[in-house]
Amino acid sequence: YVGPDGLSHSGFYCPRLTDPPGHRYCCQPSLDALKSCCSQLALEALTGVNLSSLASPGLLRNPLALPFVGLYGLLILLLMAIDLCHFCRTRRCHLRRLLPWPCPTGAHRQVTAEQLRARGNALFQAGDHGAALAVYTEALSLSDAAAERAVLHRNRAACYLKLEDYAKAEADATKAIEADGRDVKALFRRSQALQQLGRLDQAVTDLQRCVSLEPRNKAFQEALRALGSSMHEKVGRGAMSCTDSKVEQMFQILLDLDEKDADKKQKAAQNLIVLAREEAGAEKIFQSDGVRLLMQLLDTAKADLMLAALRTLVGLCSGHRSRTTAILSELGAPRLAAVLGVEHEQVSLAACNLLHVMFDSLKEGLQKDFRGKEDALVLDSSKDLKLLIKHLLELLVLEGASAHGRDNALNLLIKVVPRKSPKETNNSLSLWVIDQGLKKILEVGSTVCGSLGSLPVTENTRMSTSVLLSKLYEDLKSGVSWGWFEGHELPGKLRAIQTVSCLLQGPSDAGNRVLELEGIMDSVLSLCASVTEAHQLVAVEALIHAADKAKRASFITANGVNLLKEIYKHSERDSIRIRALVGLCKLGSAGGTDFSMKQFAEGSTMKLAKQCRKWLCNEAIDAGTRRWAVEGLAYLTFDADVKEEFVEDKAAMQAMFQLSEDRSVLYAVASTLVNCTNSYDHEEPDPQMLELAKYAKQHIPEQHPKDKPEFVKRRVRKLLTAGVVSALACMVKSENPALTNSCRELISRVFLALVEEAEDRGGVVAQGGGKALIPLSLEGTEVGQTKAAQALAKITITSNPEMAFPGERIYEVVRPLVSLLHLQRTGLENFEGLMALTNLAGISERLRQKILKERAVPMIEGYMFEEHELIRLAATECMCNMAMSKEVQEMFLAEGSDRLKLMVLYSGEEDEKLRRAASGTLAMLTSLHPPICKRIPQVTVHWLEILQALLLSPSAELQHRGAVVVMNMMAAAREVAEQLIASEMLEILSVLAKDKEKPRVAQAAQESLAHAVAYGLIKPNPGHA
Repeated sequence: YVGPDGLSHSGFYCPRLTDPPGHRYCCQPSLDALKSCCSQLALEALTGVNLSSLASPGLLRNPLALPFVGLYGLLILLLMAIDLCHFCRTRRCHLRRLLPWPCPTGAHRQVTAEQLRARGNALFQAGDHGAALAVYTEALSLSDAAAERAVLHRNRAACYLKLEDYAKAEADATKAIEADGRDVKALFRRSQALQQLGRLDQAVTDLQRCVSLEPRNKAFQEALRALGSSMHEKVGRGAMSCTDSKVEQMFQILLDLDEKDADKKQKAAQNLIVLAREEAGAEKIFQSDGVRLLMQLLDTAKADLMLAALRTLVGLCSGHRSRTTAILSELGAPRLAAVLGVEHEQVSLAACNLLHVMFDSLKEGLQKDFRGKEDALVLDSSKDLKLLIKHLLELLVLEGASAHGRDNALNLLIKVVPRKSPKETNNSLSLWVIDQGLKKILEVGSTVCGSLGSLPVTENTRMSTSVLLSKLYEDLKSGVSWGWFEGHELPGKLRAIQTVSCLLQGPSDAGNRVLELEGIMDSVLSLCASVTEAHQLVAVEALIHAADKAKRASFITANGVNLLKEIYKHSERDSIRIRALVGLCKLGSAGGTDFSMKQFAEGSTMKLAKQCRKWLCNEAIDAGTRRWAVEGLAYLTFDADVKEEFVEDKAAMQAMFQLSEDRSVLYAVASTLVNCTNSYDHEEPDPQMLELAKYAKQHIPEQHPKDKPEFVKRRVRKLLTAGVVSALACMVKSENPALTNSCRELISRVFLALVEEAEDRGGVVAQGGGKALIPLSLEGTEVGQTKAAQALAKITITSNPEMAFPGERIYEVVRPLVSLLHLQRTGLENFEGLMALTNLAGISERLRQKILKERAVPMIEGYMFEEHELIRLAATECMCNMAMSKEVQEMFLAEGSDRLKLMVLYSGEEDEKLRRAASGTLAMLTSLHPPICKRIPQVTVHWLEILQALLLSPSAELQHRGAVVVMNMMAAAREVAEQLIASEMLEILSVLAKDKEKPRVAQAAQESLAHAVAYGLIKPNPGHA
């Protein structure tokens, strides 16, 4: 109450404990005095009221309540004492300096913390991250060991990551790292948290630390690569804003008419090339009237400015159909064809590249995200395609066009005219080219290099023409008038014979049909005896190309061998002599690899080969003449004696490898190497058929004694020592029209022979063989692609794929390997493809996704039912590694699928290798996808029997796999654990848990028993540590 002094005073009941019992009334004598307890008489005197006449109010304060208050206080003190004792019991080690009793050994406390950690692990695997977090927190309250607390903090960080509480995850991971700076799990989890918090630079630092501690961990490498890419994209978005200013700056320099500094303008043009390679820069150039400016640069006739303009236009046209159409409309096809035919070789090549890019853009359309808008703008590009091709065909016979411009036009036609195939059923463009340009193409093919009044051509022109005719042949052979070859005058005969040579090098069937025309073969033989060297040169080449087939070779052997010998002996020109020699080489090898068929006398073939090697090594002779020596060896190396001498001649091999840079000799070099490595197709004859042939007195081909495997292996080693891999890699890298599909197939065959022995594969990869095999496996003939893919598989099986195919190249290997799984492939190819994919699938999730994208999983599953045990095993091992992918795990839970049942049953097979692969798959699946654990008891009634057999197996690997599966199933669900414990599994696990000779098995068994204890299914054994 408030007293007269204005201050608040504590209230009270009367009587107070210090007052007499009669002072039951509250009195205030005056306004200036405080209240106090008083008697009845004092109150009556003060108030003037007779209280005797009023009813008694009774006692307001009973002293009997004091004992009950005391009892309540004692109860509170007792509870506080009990709580203090419990605290001292659990934390006595912290109070050991104050308390008299000693600190206990801690064994019981550590076991308790470990049990809680095991229970938390089980809850985390089951997906109950909140409960796991609570258990880890409780374990932290019971543990004071630094190492144990670091593990618990690390585990709590994993829980926080799952619960998306990234700040707490980062804090817990930091505590674990403070205890152990080399804890890669904690570092990795902190990097994940930092990445989600937006602190990418710190996340990269942690990931780099992880990679430095465990350089072979693929998960760390993939995470660092992905994080680096995201940071690069973030930086790139900021850099795009400055593109507009750069484009404007370059245009200001080029549009400044007062600028006399040519170097400054050239630098500006070069900068435009770089900007045009980016989409934003290309669009800015296009929208800023850049095409008109670039057209002015083309009209300057200055090579450097023309090159800059052409290369900038390449950037504008790449992958953009509408821009390409607009540029073609503004520049005009005649202008582009004229630039292609200029004398300056680099300008012509740049124009060829631009036209190729324009063809690709017009055919394939826009390959960007806004395809729909562009397709609406450009409906049909076939007219533009035909317009460009029309001007290319006209350029072929244009007298003012340069020789290399004509070659570039032929190369472009080779690239853009589609070859008839089951995939390319629409041959309308090829028919249009035949209708509009066949005569023009044949006219170029009939041109004799260096002759007066003829079109300017190079030594490679006829080969390019042959390749183009070969592509058109499937459509050409149905409707050709052979009147072109009817000419009785000498120029007409020369033209016809030169065209025959061109056809024989390309569509040989068409050339053979021409040779069957009346008078053609007689004209060839008569011109071989001509006194005019140019006529003789044309005729001898035609004769060489005509000697390919055995039937015609026998005709020429009877009618032209003596003539070729005379030319070889008496001609004064080496170019004619070597051609005659090649003709003799062809005729001498008409028997092929048949040792029993000899066209010439014994020793003649060796003499021819010796002369070919001599000319091949003679650098004083021009390369165009020396290449004919390679042509001769391509035929003579059918003879094993010639092969043996050739691989011993290092100078000849090196000279051939150097000449392989010439496009016209690629096929001959590849053929020679195929013969030396015996990589051509040859089937082992059926013994019964051999007996029948002998009985019928039929000719039986014989193998040369030096073509046996030990000789072939020795020749391959010598070729590898001489550097054959580098030569083949250079042949593949060159963008050469002479690198036809047939040539690619030959090179693929050689590569397959080179990697046959496992010890040679490392050297092949080191010299660039792995890189060269990838394009060979993706394009060419079906046989060639298969051979190259098989060579890739052999390398992938025995080498580290990441070393053999570094960077992004490893992802290009997947498609060729998957192609080996097709049903039309042989069993060996299937097996090697599966083995190679197994290695790739174990490297990273990105590779597994690539395999999934190529639709390989259904084929892998199909081979798991294969009768051949090795193929079945390889497929199961491949599936084991693929099971690390989430999509594959979901497949095992699909309704109506027997995938999981098959794996469980395979785990009980007699074949130990198959059991190991299948049980490994089960261990992987149950670890990564706990719902599978609940499904296993449902797929087959024998599941328990199979798991027990795995645990009782004498093989430690099988025991470990079985123990991991059981451990995962125990952790997944209580009902599954009850089924396991109710069987003999408890006794088996109890025995395995004590097996000190197999620590991994014992640890898995102990964790399984710990889960059973946590579920309350069994009681812990106090005597078991």
